[in-house]
Amino acid sequence: MWRVRREVTAAKAAGAVVCLLLAIYFAVAKDWRGVVLAVPAALLLGALALRDVLAPVRLAADEAGLTMVAGFSGRRRVAWGEVTDMQVDVRRRLTSRTELLEIHTEDGLHVFSAFDLGVPCSQALTDLREARDQARRRGMC
Repeated sequence: MWRVRREVTAAKAAGAVVCLLLAIYFAVAKDWRGVVLAVPAALLLGALALRDVLAPVRLAADEAGLTMVAGFSGRRRVAWGEVTDMQVDVRRRLTSRTELLEIHTEDGLHVFSAFDLGVPCSQALTDLREARDQARRRGMC
């Protein structure tokens, strides 16, 4: 089971509160440009923190398949037989490195970051492959 770390959720919530306080400050100072910037930022960070609270588990694996978050906070069940490929996409640009776990199914692509999983994507991929192999050995897929 892979979930969003609590620290990430707390940082999003704290950012939403800070942006809301800035919006109030800008409104009192009658700086409407600041309000226009701070209010959407507060709403976006608040929505992201709410999603982390409503759906903290982004990906779970068992013998029958995977359960993934779908949409804002829904769940989607995928059998191992429907998973066509799993890989980690690594992108390097200047001084940054980004990893994304890609799970290809018969009807779509599901992408998870290390922030979604709470662990490095390569570790999650290793664990997923092991879970799939165990299911195959037991004849579950």
